[in-house]
Amino acid sequence: MVSMHAADRKPRSAMHKLAVMASCASLGVPLGGCGGDPTGEASTQADGPAIAAGELDGTSMPPWPAPSNVPDRVADAELDLGPMGMAEHYHPELEIIVDGREVPVAPNIGVDPATGAMSAVHTHTPDGVVHVEATEVGEIFTLGQLFTEWGVTLSADQIGGARAKAGESVTVTVNGAPYNGPPAELRLEPDQKIVVQVG
Repeated sequence: MVSMHAADRKPRSAMHKLAVMASCASLGVPLGGCGGDPTGEASTQADGPAIAAGELDGTSMPPWPAPSNVPDRVADAELDLGPMGMAEHYHPELEIIVDGREVPVAPNIGVDPATGAMSAVHTHTPDGVVHVEATEVGEIFTLGQLFTEWGVTLSADQIGGARAKAGESVTVTVNGAPYNGPPAELRLEPDQKIVVQVG
């Protein structure tokens, strides 16, 4: 569950964007948010721009690149693109293991390669660090929203095309402790080390 659905959010006006930029400048925060490009142009990191592998259908096998149809994926996750929120900013870490092998978390999930605009839940690098930048204190974001933006299915028995064997399931731990709820409903919070595993 998210605190605000995309349909309930007001479009971000140019005045709102200028106000956010002014606020960032007064606080000494980089205008691009999370060290992004203050020009608003898409980042070109060493890993290159987001790759569209024929657009992921949610059930392909890893590795999973970031999709190119970011605005659609972000909308599917009930989020929107725009300037980063300043109310809360934290970085859960995500590790994915499929059949005993670590699968990289794609860079630039939730980052529109055409404009550089980002959703409140996004990645920049392939190291599993998830950036959460909320416009309101207490806003709820889930692991499922990140996977929806990514275009990778996450359920109790499946991560993308990797399915649990008979009698097994996808396992999730948070800071080493088992999480027993539906994987997609795991709430993202500060200081989390999340491990999602299948196979």
